[in-house]
Amino acid sequence: MTELRIMRGREWSRPVRPVRREVLSALPEHEQGRPPLLFVPGFGHGAWAFAEHWLGHAASRGFPAYAVSLRGHGASEPAPEATLRAYTHDVVQVAASLPRQTVLVGHGAGALVVAHALARYPARGAVLVAPVFGGWGVLGAALRRNPAGTVPAAFGGPLRLNRGQLFSRELPDEEARRHVGRLGRASRRAQWALLGQPEPEPAVGAPPVLVLGSPDDRVVPASTLTRVARRYGSAPLLFPGMGHDLMLDARWAEPIDAILDWLEKEPAAH
Repeated sequence: MTELRIMRGREWSRPVRPVRREVLSALPEHEQGRPPLLFVPGFGHGAWAFAEHWLGHAASRGFPAYAVSLRGHGASEPAPEATLRAYTHDVVQVAASLPRQTVLVGHGAGALVVAHALARYPARGAVLVAPVFGGWGVLGAALRRNPAGTVPAAFGGPLRLNRGQLFSRELPDEEARRHVGRLGRASRRAQWALLGQPEPEPAVGAPPVLVLGSPDDRVVPASTLTRVARRYGSAPLLFPGMGHDLMLDARWAEPIDAILDWLEKEPAAH
């Protein structure tokens, strides 16, 4: 049997610059031997997006839970010219520092970062939440639904997502405004990579991968959910009536409970 080895000369000759990274955590009261979860937020979001609900909820069900802010996001070190490769490096480094083989959970463009990290880190499993894998279809949907917030990003400016794209009408306006007010921005190089970045390499060890999202997501078309799920040999798990930010929306408990239920039943994730 021939083992495929991928040599990445650029990573040796031009290593990613190390930065200070913010990592938030919530740990179970009693150790149950379950794999740690590392949550990776999408562009503009920080670890706070998972600390709001999902970290504590995962810990209450026995899973050690961590969330990283990618460089330039949250309280991590500023990085205005960060690349998608640098974001991937952040995830791999944090995952490798955790006490046991980790399940990677990526949201939005963070799901694409996780997909790239899977080619470099032997994850126990992975979950792609409302995955933004780029392409002109996602850009077209964003231009139709939020032209004022999307057009500047095409020219190196910030991508500004609005309440209607991120949340359902069930979420109280005050809470929605609070979350939108915390959004930062990804680097322009990382934003541009969403249009021309090569497909992620195959995952190391073929870990189980769950894809989930909402058919009513105003950022990710339903066709993208289906395409990404097919890439990993499955169908997407859908939560109708929710917005793009499933971890912050009014019915936030439904997706995280589904993720944890899947992990409890998936043999390869134990």
